[in-house]
Amino acid sequence: MIIFGAPRRYIQGPGVLAAIGKELAGFGTSAILLADDNVNKIVGKAITDSAKQAGVTVTDLRFGGEITYAEIERLVGEASGAKFDVVIAAGGGKTIDTGKLVSKALKSAFVSVPTVASNDSPTSHIAVVYDRDHKLVGVEQNRSNPDLVLVDTAIIAKAPLKLLSAGVGDALVKRFEVEQCVGAKGNNVFGAGSPRSALALAHACYDTVRDHTVAAYQSLERGEPDEHLEALVEACVLMSGLAFESGGLSVSHGMTRGLSAVPGVANALHGHQVAYGLLVQLVLEGRDDEFMADMYNFYREARLPLKLADLGLEDRSNSVVDTIATVSAEAAHMKKFAKPISAEDIARAITVIEAA
Repeated sequence: MIIFGAPRRYIQGPGVLAAIGKELAGFGTSAILLADDNVNKIVGKAITDSAKQAGVTVTDLRFGGEITYAEIERLVGEASGAKFDVVIAAGGGKTIDTGKLVSKALKSAFVSVPTVASNDSPTSHIAVVYDRDHKLVGVEQNRSNPDLVLVDTAIIAKAPLKLLSAGVGDALVKRFEVEQCVGAKGNNVFGAGSPRSALALAHACYDTVRDHTVAAYQSLERGEPDEHLEALVEACVLMSGLAFESGGLSVSHGMTRGLSAVPGVANALHGHQVAYGLLVQLVLEGRDDEFMADMYNFYREARLPLKLADLGLEDRSNSVVDTIATVSAEAAHMKKFAKPISAEDIARAITVIEAA
């Protein structure tokens, strides 16, 4: 059995936020807008005004900044006094993942409005939960993929380059993870086999990232979207999300278990953590020197981490490497690989990367 999951509707382009009201009206007449203070200043008025014109009332709900079980419980408690037809989550991956679980608890439709392209959370149905120290503690599921994903690239074009770089990292890894998951006959995120279309998307995602990243960064520096930024955002948000959920994950994402257990590294952006995880995966795959040299060159162009120090580690000791390796080896994604992986294998791969 294979399963392919996707959002009901995906809209991308400069200025599309102005038309969100018409989309929201298809779900009902009452909505929650979940966003932190900064994001609300960027998109709050545009969403509220457009919704009002379409006959939809919007109630603001402030996100506290970290996706924890306590924060989800607080937000659900604040929203439980009324009936809401749709939850809109605007911002980055933490806000959007939180919105998924709030909408699930309220039994409302869900709309994601990413204001950065730092990961593929906007299109997926899963939510990654952390503790207050940003250690990964759980992965939860919404009832389905988002009912609508609306990506205004005029807003994305004004976001910090570091965040887009994280999106590049998150998208880059999908080709290699889906290949491994399919080869190992592992299940995808839906608990089923991976359709061929997911593998095709993973390859298209990788090619798009490699072809457009450098030019898209130049577009971001100008603060104006162009064809290169449009292509890269589609890869980081849409292609990457569809590929990983329906194609499956492997070592790159498995490494986030161990990386998030180490102070300093735990605060690194998800996309940068999995980019480092990809280097570990490629060493474990036994890629040749020419392939690795090409990948290292791209990492430099894309401003991706090449060392643990780039992720925020101040002191790389053997005990830190052992912690990362031991915790990561227990991740379920590690089983979706061509051969069994031990903590010792991971530690050796990290040592190779750090010495390169």
